[in-house]
Amino acid sequence: MIFTLPIDYEHRFLPSVYIIVFIIGLVKLKIISVFVLNLGVADILYLPVLPFLVVYYFMESKWIFGDTFCKITRFCFNLNLYGSIGFLTCISVYRYLAIVHPIRVMGRITATHSVAVSVMVWFLVGVQSLPDMFFLKTKTRKCYHTTFTAYVEDYLKYSLGWTFTGFCIPSLITLACYGHIAVVLWTMKRTDKLQKKRSLKLLFILILLFSVCYIPHHVLKNLNLWSRVLSKRKICHEWRDRVYIAHQISRGLVCLNSALNPLVYLHGNEEIPAQLRQLLQRARQIINHMFLSDSGSVTSQQRGSRLLSCFAVCLLKPEM
Repeated sequence: MIFTLPIDYEHRFLPSVYIIVFIIGLVKLKIISVFVLNLGVADILYLPVLPFLVVYYFMESKWIFGDTFCKITRFCFNLNLYGSIGFLTCISVYRYLAIVHPIRVMGRITATHSVAVSVMVWFLVGVQSLPDMFFLKTKTRKCYHTTFTAYVEDYLKYSLGWTFTGFCIPSLITLACYGHIAVVLWTMKRTDKLQKKRSLKLLFILILLFSVCYIPHHVLKNLNLWSRVLSKRKICHEWRDRVYIAHQISRGLVCLNSALNPLVYLHGNEEIPAQLRQLLQRARQIINHMFLSDSGSVTSQQRGSRLLSCFAVCLLKPEM
């Protein structure tokens, strides 16, 4: 069976996800810890470049903002992705120490320690992300999120190492911490039932977000790179198109993490569902406006101009 790949697939799917993430990410959040602050900073770093990526995909993958800014957008994505993973891991470790070893760490963990750990996380994320800047990103007016075919073998090696150090190790630490926390909470008789239920629900949300947003992205990204290596070597395989589409979906899921991170530290706030409904309604209006009003006579430049106008209107609307 021949599997046909929709040409405009990424031009429809990815802009919709980016719009939703951009809208939800505009909500102001209350800071409750140093790690939460840095988690918010990681999300904010990516939000300003999303409108440009939306314009890029709506203009049928025509990059008009230059090679340097292309690399900046991809660098911001990497800072957001691996910064979020790093600080979610830090939050899991600190919660593990506070719940499982409260007496041992009492008075020993201060804000100064949290700041020092945060600086270390940003440093490690920056060191891991920096080599990505040296891979060529633009060719024939395209902005690649990895690199083009000539250097795909080298990028695959880099990506595999990055996946291990930036994702696999933090994932194992996070799962180990929350798994131990869950066991301790269920075995402690003095724990309030409501508090136990809320804590375990939050742990479930964290593990679910970590798994849904991050695992598909890293697995499918490397599979897609491997399929490109095989294609370059003239090795035919039937699953290339399916992997490509799955990879595009995983890119949307990992980007959506920026909008879902607030659930980590705003769990239990009764105002959140109403705010999210209003934000999603606003995002849906923008998406419908773009798709329903799109016609064959509209040029890619006009489509891009219209998109930037929509984002401007969104930013100028009064806060909820």
